[in-house]
Amino acid sequence: MKTTMKTKTDNPYAALKRVFHEPSRMAIMADLCAEEQALAFAELKQRHGLTDGNLNRHLKALHDAGAVRVYKRPDGSKQRTMIVLTDQGRLHFVDYLRALEDALRRAAASLAADEQRAPTPHLVPLEWAAP
Repeated sequence: MKTTMKTKTDNPYAALKRVFHEPSRMAIMADLCAEEQALAFAELKQRHGLTDGNLNRHLKALHDAGAVRVYKRPDGSKQRTMIVLTDQGRLHFVDYLRALEDALRRAAASLAADEQRAPTPHLVPLEWAAP
């Protein structure tokens, strides 16, 4: 039985913040949550197979949302770019993960209910002929 949503706050997916929902940003946030200290730009770049430009774009989105802080640290004769999770970023990411978990739980429950109502038809793969 489908229910209609009365207000925007009834939408369980409203808490899925777009800033975290992008796969690379989700992975960056997960890495930063697992670290006690800041991670170097080069480390994040290597871990996620991103280019400098792509990582910069993701970090800018996370920084603009207040989720991370980016700073330079002296490293010999060079400066090292470091990224650290903010307290606000951690709280918002945890909220996002809870909302995602809820959305996945709802989807799984809906699929389980569908499977109980009617068996899934056996799908026969189509053979595609080249024109």
